[in-house]
Amino acid sequence: MAEHHLPPEPADERHHHHGGKAAVHADDLKPGGRRRRYGYYYGGGGDAYGSADPARTLCFVVLVVILLAGITALVLYLVYRPSRPDFAVTSVAVYSLSLNGTTTAGAASPGAVPGAGAPATLAASFQFTLVIRNPNGRSAARYDRLAAYVAYRGEPITAPVPMPPLVQDADSAVAVAPVLGAGAAAPPVPVSPDTAAALATDVSYGVVALRVVLLGRVRFVSGPFRSGWHSMYARCDLLVGVRKSVQAAAGGGGAAAGPEAPLLGNPTCAVDM
Repeated sequence: MAEHHLPPEPADERHHHHGGKAAVHADDLKPGGRRRRYGYYYGGGGDAYGSADPARTLCFVVLVVILLAGITALVLYLVYRPSRPDFAVTSVAVYSLSLNGTTTAGAASPGAVPGAGAPATLAASFQFTLVIRNPNGRSAARYDRLAAYVAYRGEPITAPVPMPPLVQDADSAVAVAPVLGAGAAAPPVPVSPDTAAALATDVSYGVVALRVVLLGRVRFVSGPFRSGWHSMYARCDLLVGVRKSVQAAAGGGGAAAGPEAPLLGNPTCAVDM
C-alpha cells in the first residue's frame, strides 16, 4: 500500500496554530527524527562532558602510579627489612672484684662490710667475650658509639668503656672481648650498702648474677639502600662462678692468678632498637 502523507503546511501557517506555537510536523514522528532534532544534547554533548575526560584520565594514571609505588615499597620493605642483631656471651674472666679495697671473699663476714658511716665502693675488672651476629642475609651492619659496662642488681659496678666502631658483613658473626673496669688501677665505683652486702654474700656462695650492657647505635646497608641510625640497647644476664678466682685474687694481692670464671647455665641476651 502506498504511504499517505499529510500535505506540508506553509511555514507561516505553522506558527498560527495553537496560539502561535509551532505545529508538530509528521517528520518529527518518524523514528530517528527526535534524535536528529535533539542531537545537540546527546550526540553533540562532547563539549560539555568531553572536557572532564583528560582530568579523569590524569587522576586514574596518578592513582595507578601511587598504587604501584606502594606495592614496590612494600615488597622492598619485606625483602630488605633488617632484623635485630643477636648477642651471646661465650666466656668471662674476673681480674678483680674487691669491696673498699678488700676482696669480697672476706666481706662475707659482718665486720668486712662497710658500716653506715663509710661509703661503699667496689673495684671490679672483667673481660667478656661477646659474639655479635648479623642475621640479615642482604644487609650489612654498621655499629657506632659503642660503650659497655657491667651491672649488679641494677647498679653499674664498672664505668662505661668506649669501644671502637664495628663493621659487619651480611649474615656473619664477629667476636669482641672488651675489658670492663680497671680494678685497682681506676677509682672504685660507689655502690649502695645493700648492693655491697648482697655482692659479698653471693661471692661467699661462689655465684654472682651479672648483667653486661652494650649501648650504641646501628644502621643497615644493603646496596643503595641505607637505613637511618637506630639506638641500640643490648643486655646479657649471666651467672658467673667467682669463688675460685676471687680467692686466688685475695691470695695474690688483688691480682687473680686464674681469671677464667665458669659460666653457669645459658646466658640470655636481649636487644632493643
